[in-house]
Amino acid sequence: MFEKIYNNLIIKKPKFTLLILIVLLLSFGYFAKNFQLDASSDTLLLENDPDLKYLREVNTKYGSKDFLVLTYTPKNDLLDPDTIKNLTNLKNDLINLSWANNVITILDVPLLKNNDDPLTERIKNFKTLSSKDADKKRGFDEIINSPIYKEFVISKDGKTTGILVYIKIDKKLSELIKTKNSYLDKIDKQLLSSKEKKEYKKFLEIYDSYKKSYNKKNHQNIIEIRKIIKKHKDTAKIHLGGIPMIADDMMTYVKNDIVVFGAGVFLFIVCTLWFVFRSLTWVFIPLLSCFFSVCIMVGLLGLLGWKVTVISSNFIALMLILTMAMNIHMSVRYLQLKKENPNISNSEAILWTSKKMFWPILYTVLTTICAFLSLIFSGIKPIIDFGWMMTVGLLVSLSITFTLLPAILNILSKESTTYKVEKKSIITSFLSKVAQKNTKTIFSSALLVIIVSIIGITKLEVENSFINYFDKETEIYKGMKLIDDELGGTTPLDVIVKFPGNEKKQEEEDDFDNWDDEDADNEKYWFTRNKIDIITQVHDYLDNLPSVGKVISFASMVRVAEDLNNGKKLQGLEMGVLYTKIPDSIKKEIIDPYISIENNEARISLRVLDSKEDLRRNELIKKINYDLENQLGLKREEFKLAGVLILFNNLLQSLFKSQILTLGVVMAGITTMFLILFRNVTLSLIGVVPNFMAAFLILGIIGLLEIPLDMMTITIAAITIGIAVDNSIHYIYRFREEFRKTNNYNASLEKCHDTVGVAILNTSITIVFGFSILVLSNFIPTIYFGVFTGIAMLLAMISVLTLLPKLILIVKPFGNA
Repeated sequence: MFEKIYNNLIIKKPKFTLLILIVLLLSFGYFAKNFQLDASSDTLLLENDPDLKYLREVNTKYGSKDFLVLTYTPKNDLLDPDTIKNLTNLKNDLINLSWANNVITILDVPLLKNNDDPLTERIKNFKTLSSKDADKKRGFDEIINSPIYKEFVISKDGKTTGILVYIKIDKKLSELIKTKNSYLDKIDKQLLSSKEKKEYKKFLEIYDSYKKSYNKKNHQNIIEIRKIIKKHKDTAKIHLGGIPMIADDMMTYVKNDIVVFGAGVFLFIVCTLWFVFRSLTWVFIPLLSCFFSVCIMVGLLGLLGWKVTVISSNFIALMLILTMAMNIHMSVRYLQLKKENPNISNSEAILWTSKKMFWPILYTVLTTICAFLSLIFSGIKPIIDFGWMMTVGLLVSLSITFTLLPAILNILSKESTTYKVEKKSIITSFLSKVAQKNTKTIFSSALLVIIVSIIGITKLEVENSFINYFDKETEIYKGMKLIDDELGGTTPLDVIVKFPGNEKKQEEEDDFDNWDDEDADNEKYWFTRNKIDIITQVHDYLDNLPSVGKVISFASMVRVAEDLNNGKKLQGLEMGVLYTKIPDSIKKEIIDPYISIENNEARISLRVLDSKEDLRRNELIKKINYDLENQLGLKREEFKLAGVLILFNNLLQSLFKSQILTLGVVMAGITTMFLILFRNVTLSLIGVVPNFMAAFLILGIIGLLEIPLDMMTITIAAITIGIAVDNSIHYIYRFREEFRKTNNYNASLEKCHDTVGVAILNTSITIVFGFSILVLSNFIPTIYFGVFTGIAMLLAMISVLTLLPKLILIVKPFGNA
């Protein structure tokens, strides 16, 4: 029935089919205008992560502002009058930016040891390096030795200073984020009513629209600040850093990757098609299939509101590669039939080819979909979206291959068309001989592969070194590296210390009722020596960890105060009185971000040296949690870790568990598909073995090379299995067909290597070189993904053309010849 409908609609009415496809292309092409990119840090977080919710609470309590960091290394000494003048000019240019809320430089640091006035006077009327009557040498020495400012606004050697450019808070975006978080909390607790679900859907449209305009504004901000940096580049070596800049550059990389990958794969496909077919017609037809598939998919993404992120930026390249593979298999089979049966009509040849290739191509698509669908278990939205994106994309490619290709063939090809006799492939002929004669070589190689895989896999580890995600020549890397080396580290981590409630209660029972200001009373009253000692103890422990850079906490302020007090320890009440006398401008910048009197807790902020080679973030987090409880004696409920480091670590640990553990599910799913397709347990098992070996060998190689698994490389094994088994399906399907004709295993093997083997070789080379285009990315995980998936596909192809036929010859799954 299906065959009859297909013949009547597709084969016999090619122009009508083409018209329908063109209408679909134009319809989906219209929605391509809604195609969106998103490279914000939100795309790399687990939305239901409790640590994300806690970090938002911490940011609300202690205040969190977006800022950009400039590292400033002048040609002359920092105290040189010209340097101070140049730095002042740079600051003035930065503060004049419409979006800049505040600019902090070394010239703005309060100097409390610059004269010998009474302490309260020095605090009230503090000087800075920009003050005319300041002792600049004395002030510089104070800053470079300050527990607060050393390795924060100035490097240890005093040659590099940091400039913080705080960005004005976008109140509308803040409200939208707050509303979104409220919806997400309700979704997490399953409290969202049907009415609220509709409201949330409408809200997301508003949120996405505003976020898009905000990203454009941020992009413009980065352009503006880079113009200022360029203006001042002759006075100093300046690098830009900060999350807003990283997010904007990532967006640029994603856009660039999509264009470069698409164009690179397109050009390579043209070259491959010409090499394989040596005919403009056979270059044009598969390219047209690729064009229709990608354009329809891009429009579909725009229609559904799916955003392309760093993780899915290579989806166009993948779609082109996989669509091309389907078209090459179809085209090669069609041409082989026409060569063997020159008198057959064109319509009959197309229908016969479609019938013969439908099931093997369908199963190759389903096995690849199985691999991509394994990504939905990650719990990470952009990775889940990538899985669904490729699933839908493959179904689109399948549909286009079996509609557009037959229609175009029927319109363009003529009955009298002749096909040149192809020479045998030297490579497949060689591999055919290897498969038949070199039993020991094949099995000893297979054993070696297994051993290498086992050893390498035991060495695999998951890491999230953000700085190493970028090429060393990029601005992101240079800026982060300099901040790491000179200004105390890049990746933030907070330790929140929660004080027992009874301590505060006991203090409140003391007789301080005669204070005029009750809030001031409570503020003074909160400070106790016990709290200060606990904060100092945790601070010093963290400061001594080799992986940790700059640590700032209330202990840093206490040390400054005690230094000003001739080294004498301050008691709680003295600290409280001093706190009320500190000017609000200083209090807001260097004290309030580190204590919360209202919540009876303190925040110790540290930055991790992300570029440190032996840094193991998951181990560091576990060590801090263990030591705070077992060495410092804090109860588990008295402290909690928060920060970007925790979130990215959670992401990778989640991905590691979901992807590595679900590899078994992918393998079981694909084996089941083989059983359904071939209805032979032995054949199914030997069919999947070569591909599983190739995937595990790549994991082994990654482990042996000590390359940490990340959000891209961790998916290689599952995706490799899904794509590589396509070769096995085509080979076994053809072998079974040839064996029915010849009833001879060796003859069938040789015939398969000369026919489907050539198609496997061509598609594999296309896939390998297609993936190699990803090396042009600025994002290192994408490069690793391209290189290792390409190598895996090459290994899988060799394995399918050697180990698989050798297993077939030995096991004889089709019965005795």
